[in-house]
Amino acid sequence: MLKGIKRAAGALLIAVVLYSLLGFLIVPGIGLRIVNQQLAHYAKAPATLERLQLNPFSLEASLWGLRIGEPGQEQVAFERLYANLQLDSLWRGALHLSTVELDKPQTQVQFAKDGTLNLTQLFTLPARTEPVTEEPPGEPFPLRIAHIKLTGGNLHFQDLRPSEPIELLYDDLSVELHNLSTLPDDSAEMTLVATGHNGGRIDWNGQISLVPLSSSGSLKISDGKLKSIWPYVRDAAPLILEEGGIDLATDYTLSLADDTQLLLHNSQIKIAPFAIKAPDGRQLVKLANLEISDSSLDLVKQQVVVGKLRSQQLETWAAREADGQLDWQKLFAGAAPATTPQKNTATAPGKPWQVLLRDVQLRNYRVHLADRVPEQEVALALGPLDLDLQNFDSLGASPFTLKLDTGLGQQGRLQAEGQAQLNPTTASLKVVSRAVDLRVAQAYLSPFVRIELRSGLLDSDLDLALGGTEPLAFSVTGKARINQLHTLDTVKERDFVRWQQLDLLGLNYQHGDSLTIDKVQLNQPYARFIVNEDLTTNASELVIAPKASPAKAAEPAAKPESASKPLSIHIGEVTLVDGSANFADFSLTPNFATAIQQLNGRIGTLDSQTQAPAKVDIAGKIDRYAPVSIKGSLNPFDPLDSLDIITQFKQVELTTLTPYSGKFAGYRIRKGRLNLDLHYRISKGKLNAENSVVVEQLQLGERVDSPSAVDLPIRLAVALLKDSDGKIALSLPVQGDLNNPEFSVMPIVWKTLRNLIARAVQAPFKLLGGLVSGGAEMDLSTVLFKPGSSDLDSSAQSALELLARALKERPALRLEVEGSSAQSSDGLPLAEQRLAREYQSTYYKILQRRGDAVPTDASQLQVPEEEKGPLLEAIYRRRLKQQPPTEWSDLDKPQRIANLRNAVLQFWSKSQLLQRQLAQARASSIKDYLVDRGGLADERIYLLDVGVGQVRQDGRVATVLNLDSQ
Repeated sequence: MLKGIKRAAGALLIAVVLYSLLGFLIVPGIGLRIVNQQLAHYAKAPATLERLQLNPFSLEASLWGLRIGEPGQEQVAFERLYANLQLDSLWRGALHLSTVELDKPQTQVQFAKDGTLNLTQLFTLPARTEPVTEEPPGEPFPLRIAHIKLTGGNLHFQDLRPSEPIELLYDDLSVELHNLSTLPDDSAEMTLVATGHNGGRIDWNGQISLVPLSSSGSLKISDGKLKSIWPYVRDAAPLILEEGGIDLATDYTLSLADDTQLLLHNSQIKIAPFAIKAPDGRQLVKLANLEISDSSLDLVKQQVVVGKLRSQQLETWAAREADGQLDWQKLFAGAAPATTPQKNTATAPGKPWQVLLRDVQLRNYRVHLADRVPEQEVALALGPLDLDLQNFDSLGASPFTLKLDTGLGQQGRLQAEGQAQLNPTTASLKVVSRAVDLRVAQAYLSPFVRIELRSGLLDSDLDLALGGTEPLAFSVTGKARINQLHTLDTVKERDFVRWQQLDLLGLNYQHGDSLTIDKVQLNQPYARFIVNEDLTTNASELVIAPKASPAKAAEPAAKPESASKPLSIHIGEVTLVDGSANFADFSLTPNFATAIQQLNGRIGTLDSQTQAPAKVDIAGKIDRYAPVSIKGSLNPFDPLDSLDIITQFKQVELTTLTPYSGKFAGYRIRKGRLNLDLHYRISKGKLNAENSVVVEQLQLGERVDSPSAVDLPIRLAVALLKDSDGKIALSLPVQGDLNNPEFSVMPIVWKTLRNLIARAVQAPFKLLGGLVSGGAEMDLSTVLFKPGSSDLDSSAQSALELLARALKERPALRLEVEGSSAQSSDGLPLAEQRLAREYQSTYYKILQRRGDAVPTDASQLQVPEEEKGPLLEAIYRRRLKQQPPTEWSDLDKPQRIANLRNAVLQFWSKSQLLQRQLAQARASSIKDYLVDRGGLADERIYLLDVGVGQVRQDGRVATVLNLDSQ
């Protein structure tokens, strides 16, 4: 019995010794040799395992010093791999390891330029001798590991595929798993910590199940450097990263049971700082901080929910290049990968991703915009910009709330607040702007007009309602104001239009339908209008004609398919406060210029949908002192239908009109004032205008050489038209059809005025006759005298009385009397009067020689008839300086005396002296009567040299009267 026990104990001892030798020494040695042989056979790089250790009693195994790869450049290596097998694996039906430990593993993961992975190139696998047949996946090998621990790991990742190699190094990697199993519905607790060589840490905690493959837990990336992975981004878009740090934390749930299900929740992302620039070095984006929290991602629902987004101090730059494309657009277009042609197969559109932004706050953003399409680059800065966004849905199924507050330019401010929706596209916003600089529009105006926008600030309080985009439907209501608008005429380098303030109150614009403004108030407006030397205007030369290509010019204009509905315009009233204007005419010599100031008033309701005219009541001053007023009514949308305007100018200094008087009248104006009453009425295109002109105290100056001057005695016309008070009152009516394209108002007014002056000059006495009662029927231009007489009869005296009264009404006129006589009518009476005086003179001398008593003057003598015969013989011989014909000696005495008398009368009837004396006497009679009886100043009457007068049928001779101006 004892021997049996000893033998059994000995056998057992031997077995234990053998088992020990086999487990501790033989198997590890053989196993190490086989492993190294296999590594040498299949590995493409040097590969060794330093030591293999087994404990046959505890079922523990350790592998030491695995190295695959060149010395110092190992691609896979570890210091120790330890595993502890449990005996219950025999009856549980699964391989059970209580512990697996891996110390200091090292892995090199490298993608070459061609995309090959180094790990797949480590071994040469034996070729399959049998064809590969697809088999349905079977059950995984049953395995349970109670505890897996990896410490001191080192992972080196390198990717040479991008344009710049990517290299990641985690030199402190540790992983720990509990209860890892390939059995169904078993899950393991996992912890992973990885620290990067250049910063960055990965913390991964959670559960993982292999059958089915699923995992849940939390992932955290701290102090991540975007620069390490940026080459992937740069190859997709040529953006250079200057700096970028990222922190990420999220809880997740992943399941690959049926299809890929991934849910991220409680996600938080922080990017700070961040800066990128373009390849040419220009800055694109600088960001101080971006934080996303309370967010989630659902891969199945294709939904991203951002609970909170907070961002501060982003600064970005964008520009529209000269070709109209955005510089950002060009960057991404240049980086877009080339696409290969694909077959035209109809595919159903995929489900769109949904992005929900619950609460977004952007603070202190700055956006620098540039537009290089205009010839002069436009730069606009937005900032500091604050944006709040709530409940934004990328699918647009629900409205979202936004609030924008940003600076605009150097001093402008823009605010917008309200709700909007993407599908359908609608919005309801309240938009407020303050001190927006309008000079930013200068570059867009310059191609069309030669106007420089020197200043202009926009204020507005508007409500914007967008109803849709196809077709576009929106409305704008509220009020707007443009302050300190100042435009400069760049041709003349002078002010063109400016105002202190323009208010649009009660603004209501319905797109494509109507525009309503309750009140337009213009404060201190100013405008300048200039007529150039070539008769063009400053307004016409400001417009730049568009450059049309020959091809386009040859193409006929396309006709619209249907006429669009005209915009309905309603303006409640327009008020004008302290307006002014300048007018200049450089076509005149000297140049003409005048100013209108203190324009105040209002224009009533303007409505394009009704024919009701608007009331007009505007008053102002010309050159500060002369009042001007415009009153009446008009329809600006159809002025030919209805217009009734009365314009009055009072006490306008005529000296400002000297350039016009010099050009058209040929005289400067030395003194005078103008009053105008213009009444223009239009009804259905028919014009009925009354132009009343009153000129006070007009005095013409020196003459001006002008080819455009009228060929009329202007001074005389002025004197004829000027009354005793120094006024010239004219009425210039105009009538016509404005629908006639050949009809023009001003030429008719000028023609009427010219004709009036011409008639006044051509028939001045008729004009004078019209000034006094009964004078219009009388001819005051001549005075009729009986043959041989200078005495005024009653009719002549009546005419001169009327003439004197009329001349008193026209004190600027002077009368010129041209004494006249006619031999045919005055010759014989003058000869008889001369013979009578010769009888008296000769008889007077005879009486004196005889010593008889005589009167003081020969004209007082009465010559007896019996004395005339002898006296006639002496008179004949003395005056005719000849003897009577000898044949008269045979005549009887009465016949001889008759022949002598006829000869003397015939001699004196041809006397120019007697004719001249009579003409002078007649002129003197007229002047004496007008001075003595008519009360005219003698200096107003001039006696001209005598002439030959016209003889009327009754024998009376006409003495002509002329008028001239002083």
